[in-house]
Amino acid sequence: MVPLRTATRLQHRRCVDLDTAVLPDGWLDRLVKVQDANTADATGEQTFTGWCLDKEDLCVAKLCAFREKDRSFVAALLEASLVDADLIAARIPTVPRAHIPTTERALAWLGSQTWH
Repeated sequence: MVPLRTATRLQHRRCVDLDTAVLPDGWLDRLVKVQDANTADATGEQTFTGWCLDKEDLCVAKLCAFREKDRSFVAALLEASLVDADLIAARIPTVPRAHIPTTERALAWLGSQTWH
């Protein structure tokens, strides 16, 4: 993880190999563009662009990884109503077919969660 210090917060960038992440169909079309003071060069000019996963696509990837920390992360987002559980559930089955066992586990977990 590469820390980025700003005047008001500490951010982290984490790069993941595309062969490692399990992502739903269409994720590339839903990337979120990030350009702000953290993506500017030393002169302040916007020369760099960050691209981040859509929040529900990130949840799909985390639920397919199914580590405890990933489930806790998704549960916290669901509890805070920051992500759409129905959209996550709709996207999980669209991951590559080689990951069907992980998608079944992810859907079962998602269906077992209760939040307000």
